[in-house]
Amino acid sequence: MNVNYQARKSKLLQSLQQHQADMMIISSRQNIRYLTGFSGNAATLLISEHQSYLITDYRYFERACAETSDIAVVQRDRDTESLGQCIARCLPNCEVVVFEAAHFSVDQWRLISGELPYSNLRGVTGCVEALREVKDELEISYIQQAAQIADESLSEMLTLAKEGVQERELALELEYKMRSKGSEGVSFDTILLFGERSALPHGNPSERRLKKGDFILVDFGAVVNGYRSDMTRTYVLGTPTAKQLSVFNTVQRAQQCALESVKPEIDCDSLNRVAHQVMANSPFAQFAGEGLGHGLGLDLHEQPFIKPRAEHILKPGNVITIEPGIYIPEFGGVRLEEDIVVTEQGYQCLTKAPQTFEL
Repeated sequence: MNVNYQARKSKLLQSLQQHQADMMIISSRQNIRYLTGFSGNAATLLISEHQSYLITDYRYFERACAETSDIAVVQRDRDTESLGQCIARCLPNCEVVVFEAAHFSVDQWRLISGELPYSNLRGVTGCVEALREVKDELEISYIQQAAQIADESLSEMLTLAKEGVQERELALELEYKMRSKGSEGVSFDTILLFGERSALPHGNPSERRLKKGDFILVDFGAVVNGYRSDMTRTYVLGTPTAKQLSVFNTVQRAQQCALESVKPEIDCDSLNRVAHQVMANSPFAQFAGEGLGHGLGLDLHEQPFIKPRAEHILKPGNVITIEPGIYIPEFGGVRLEEDIVVTEQGYQCLTKAPQTFEL
């Protein structure tokens, strides 16, 4: 199955018409990859109705030519030609030019606008990101492959979760196993925390050693063709206490209630409230995390976000995480996270690792 990049660019051009723009300057690495297939750095994409250009330098020129089609790849000498001059050379007669405000610095705007004195240069947000919200079958397959790598790597890593091992040691083993199974890298810096440190929602692995009775929280992901997985599991080494088990069961119920509510046309605020109502009715209400999940794809966190006051409506093809959590300072935390794709009937779960609690 091949990606129809021309269709993606055509949809973007329809969006540009709403902004009455002749051209868009795209600098986000992920948006460039989505629209062209180019996976490198140091590139700028120009999209117009008549011609599109991918500007890069000698380091990435051959790679860009090999990874793209139906687009003109332009090599810029960074020592003799500014980016603004190169844009003016490629598309000299554009009157209204828009750029990605979220990915453009003030200095970039100043330098480029100085080279395009004939153009009305203004920022827009979310044009490409809106196209990326609904994934096609190929995108979903990449995320599913990344999730499978993560599932298998976690299973192997857990055999090493013995008393005395350090958080950092387990995190490194997990990352190595993902890379050895074909992951391009890590989806994000692995979160692997023991005991009371599991109450840190995004803590960094330390030299803390595992002890009997500790929580083990692991949040991690693999990458396939740029697409990311993101899964969290929480365990306890040995027999859990009554409180530990109660926290785990509460989070698990919150997640299950949310999953049962996933369907097209539900708004993200309502879905968030389903999970949080379960935690609000528990003894741990004050320790519940605020958001329930987020979109997943070329970026780790992308639209739609499942959180309070979120206005997005779920659609078939959205790939999202469902990850309720409870974090109790000086005691520990529990988070459970699945990657799912919204379907016409409900959802399909892409992560398969069992939600075992006791190790």
